[in-house]
Amino acid sequence: MTVTSPFTAVVPAAGVGKRMGASLPKQYLTLDGRTVLEHTLDRLLGHPAIARIIVATAEHDSWFPALAVARHPRVLRVAGGRERADSVHNALARVETEFVLVHDAARPCLHPADLDAVLAAGRLGDGAILACRVRDSMKRGDGRGAILESVSREELWHALTPQCFATVLLRQALAGALAAGCEITDEASAMEWAGHRPRLVEGRADNIKITRPEDLGLAGFFLQQRIESEQ
Repeated sequence: MTVTSPFTAVVPAAGVGKRMGASLPKQYLTLDGRTVLEHTLDRLLGHPAIARIIVATAEHDSWFPALAVARHPRVLRVAGGRERADSVHNALARVETEFVLVHDAARPCLHPADLDAVLAAGRLGDGAILACRVRDSMKRGDGRGAILESVSREELWHALTPQCFATVLLRQALAGALAAGCEITDEASAMEWAGHRPRLVEGRADNIKITRPEDLGLAGFFLQQRIESEQ
């Protein structure tokens, strides 16, 4: 892939990961001898178009400074916020490149081909996100544990990361959505609120987000498969 304009990657990493039930944030759990965050940052540092990575951590995070990658010349740490959107907003203030991508700290299985694809699409129009088509039957609950209705999975997608946009557009959209009190589930939702229509780039299903305890083992399996395929 040939990219003429470098990108900045923003990695919000201020969350505590309550659903993991661990004694430390999920991004600092060990996966194949290294932290989840180290695996994630390595994936991004390995791409020649990414000029800088801005990691937004909790203000009193004592784990990040202990990582070797924290001293990498292309890695900058900034203070995160109360919510993911606040962390991304803080990081965007330090972005100097024309384009920016945002990637979850707990997605260590990003494939290089998917990263290439979303970077290429993100430079066009309203930006782009990695996504995966919904494969299972979809049900809407009634709030009391019973099925209210079945929902067609036609044109339903799971939103993944990275999500890539023109820096100015994302900065404006996110600031506006935050000021309006809009619920921001990801960067694309802020862009949608501002009237943009980001492109869906179909990515691999193994680009999982580590959220629950069983995800850690699954991510380890995917990483091992990747290592074996590259040998």
